[in-house]
Amino acid sequence: MAGVCIVLVLAVVAVFGQTAHHEFIDYDDDEYVYNNPVVAQGLTSKGIVWAFTGVHANNWHPLTWLSHMLDCQLYGLYPGGHHLTNVLLHTATVIALFLVLRRMTGALWRSAFVAAVFAIHPLRVESVAWVAERKDVLSGLFFMLTIGAYARYARRPSSVARYGLVMLLFALGLICKPMLVTLPAVLLCLDYWPLQRVESAGKLVMEKLPLLALSAASCVVTLLAQTRAIQPAASVSLPLRLGNALATCLVYLGQMVWPARLAVFYPYPHNGLPAWEVRLAGTLLAGLSAIAWGLRQKQPWLLAGWLWYLVMLLPVLGFIQVGEQAHADRYTYLPQIGIYVAVTWLVAEWRVRWLQQGPLRLALGGLMAGVLAVLMFCAWQQTAYWKNSETLWNRTLACTADNELALCNLGTALFEKGRTDEAIAHYQQALQINPNYLEPQFCLANTLLQKGKVDEAIHHFMYALRINPDYAPAHNGLGSALLRKGRVEEAAGHFQKALQISPEDTQADYNLGTILLKKGKVDDAIAHYQHALQNNPDYAQAHYNLGNILLEKGRVDEAITHYQRALQINPDYSEADVNLGNILLQKGRTDEAIFHYEHALQIDPDCAPAHVNLGGILLQRGRVDEAIVHFQKALQIKPGFAEAHHSLGNALGQKGKVAEAITQFQQALQLEPDDPEVQNSLAWLFATCPEASLRNGDKAVQLAQRANELAGGKNPIVLHTLAAAFAEAGRFSDALRSEQKAIELARAAGRQDMVGQFNGGLKRYEAGLPLHQ
Repeated sequence: MAGVCIVLVLAVVAVFGQTAHHEFIDYDDDEYVYNNPVVAQGLTSKGIVWAFTGVHANNWHPLTWLSHMLDCQLYGLYPGGHHLTNVLLHTATVIALFLVLRRMTGALWRSAFVAAVFAIHPLRVESVAWVAERKDVLSGLFFMLTIGAYARYARRPSSVARYGLVMLLFALGLICKPMLVTLPAVLLCLDYWPLQRVESAGKLVMEKLPLLALSAASCVVTLLAQTRAIQPAASVSLPLRLGNALATCLVYLGQMVWPARLAVFYPYPHNGLPAWEVRLAGTLLAGLSAIAWGLRQKQPWLLAGWLWYLVMLLPVLGFIQVGEQAHADRYTYLPQIGIYVAVTWLVAEWRVRWLQQGPLRLALGGLMAGVLAVLMFCAWQQTAYWKNSETLWNRTLACTADNELALCNLGTALFEKGRTDEAIAHYQQALQINPNYLEPQFCLANTLLQKGKVDEAIHHFMYALRINPDYAPAHNGLGSALLRKGRVEEAAGHFQKALQISPEDTQADYNLGTILLKKGKVDDAIAHYQHALQNNPDYAQAHYNLGNILLEKGRVDEAITHYQRALQINPDYSEADVNLGNILLQKGRTDEAIFHYEHALQIDPDCAPAHVNLGGILLQRGRVDEAIVHFQKALQIKPGFAEAHHSLGNALGQKGKVAEAITQFQQALQLEPDDPEVQNSLAWLFATCPEASLRNGDKAVQLAQRANELAGGKNPIVLHTLAAAFAEAGRFSDALRSEQKAIELARAAGRQDMVGQFNGGLKRYEAGLPLHQ
């Protein structure tokens, strides 16, 4: 048996190993993993509570959520790791199926063949290659373990502990995926064959009552969880559902034999199913059921396998239509095992009866090996289509007709690659098929908004809201479009509506916070940013904006925390690097500031503020030439950057290039006429420049007085400059008064270095001498 298990493992790896290099796809993977902030954080106490206490993505399957969280804990958002877990779970399920079937029937090679077909059939691809279908492979493993535990219990039905294990494993399977609700009926089939339990039917049913209670509870929870996903009778009529259910049972059998043109989404036929097709399906299903019933004594596996198949399909045949699909490959994951068992045992019995001769028996063995080889090749090829969203949806469109969902999702995949015109074309094609299809209306609106076609975007957002007035993303999008048009109050109304519909809508919180910030309602803005971060702690932009507000309110340490968090989430957030560097510089942590400025420039070499700030530190450290390079680079990037002109003027002044420094200060002053620092710097040069031809006392006084006025007469450095300007203009009594006031302010601030410097100026003014550098 070990050899069979090894071969089964190798077969699974050969088909599905390629998924280690596959990407996530834009169909539920975002909601389940990479855009789910709780899951993406890994296993946390908050995440565990979230998994068990809420309904998410229209499902309640806490154990599945925990498995995704564990993957994020182990692999982060590297998709290959998540795919690997699916492959490992499927492998474990395959091995469990082989071992359980072997133990129940005693048939080694038949069990091995059933497990092999289950392992590598192309219909398994959707369940294994799709990260969001973790619930299939995880529940499948617990399904097999439950059957194994039940077979063990059946040998000693009086054991409470063994029955307790069956219930535990069944319960765990149900909280992976509720499709297992029919397992008690499958166990009854197994009682008939191969367990051949001779108790009365009533007793066997009574035995299953605790399991049926679990199934009933799961059904209630599932119906409550999927309320919003259940399609109304008006969209899919009951006759259409019943006809589709009959046809689907036959479709799956056909795909089992001829697994071609498989797709991730099969739309309902827009004109319904032909009556003859429904009648044919019903006739064939009735005929197959009659054959299985008629042969129940001689070939009990036929009835057991057939009932396994039909019973397990019941929850997904669309009697209660959840979602928009007519049928799905993933729904065959466990049900088709019953057909594999029935056909394998039938062929094996035929082989025993009719092919006693060696050559014929070998030929049949070769045929079975050939079947497995063909299935492996087809499954490998089908798996390759799941490489990324674009290949998957292109394949789906090649295999189906009038598939608006595939067109919409392909458009989204192209949009994310920056191919917006192609995306728009696909959205428009989807709307030609169904103008009232919400998703392409919304996606088209978003894409048009990105391209700056605001009025067209507003039209499509409003159309989407006519289809579904409670669609929060459309309210968010419409709010963003209206904001661009300057219609702020209307925009705020739509963001508020989005939050009423979906209180956990982090984007709406963020947008509303931004509007409130612009309106000066800072505390309200903080509340919305904080609420957004409660729902999505990894929202880097919200951390950044909150850091900016807290910095303005003087809550510097809190601002540092939010900038650091933004950089942890997005290490390439250059704006956060610059702002954090500015704070650290103010706190005297210069080396850390340099690190953040340099890191910002590694991310974005054209970040002008980082060049200016880094240049300022280098200038303070006497590395004037390096500082000049950074200031000049900033001006190449942003010619109208007043701070860069001012900083470059300071650096040129230190190099003795006074005329060039004056030019830079004048350009800065043109850009920022009321900047006291620039006026002070220019006044200082006009007052103290060693070149007499460049000095101008009257201009210096005019500039210094304006700088002093803007500084409120409380800045000792500006007063010192004003004193030098008065002296250059020959107004020494004014110079003495200004310098004395500068000394008083410096002494009050504890700046003895300034006091000493200003005293030198005071002595010169007392002697009737100007202060020249």
